[in-house]
Amino acid sequence: MGKQKFIFEELNVLGEFLEPCSLDPLTGFHRNGTCQVTLQNQGMHAVCIYATKEFLEYSKRTGNDLSTPMPQYNFPGVKLGQSWCLSGLRFAQSVKDGNAPQIFIHATHQAILQLVDLQTLKSLAIDLD
Repeated sequence: MGKQKFIFEELNVLGEFLEPCSLDPLTGFHRNGTCQVTLQNQGMHAVCIYATKEFLEYSKRTGNDLSTPMPQYNFPGVKLGQSWCLSGLRFAQSVKDGNAPQIFIHATHQAILQLVDLQTLKSLAIDLD
């Protein structure tokens, strides 16, 4: 894999070190387990979601089938209860539609703040004290 060019520091939306989202299955645009955002990651896969049946069904209905494996893209398919780095635009649309999934805020990259405000992200976080 070539050298990645970062467009943001590796920080989460709280300004802290970006934690891994999922190592099994291996997630992230670069399949390194984190929702880092680089120049190569045009879809800004920045949001670490918690996959529920409702969200996977919503996502499939709206044209982003996350549950069907696509080995040609090194995509295993997301299963219930797993965490996954979701595209920023898809996430912002789910918020607008009232179907946003819960997120792991400590593993969600700060780049998503360009599309969704921090208060909304905090309201969806399942890993805040």
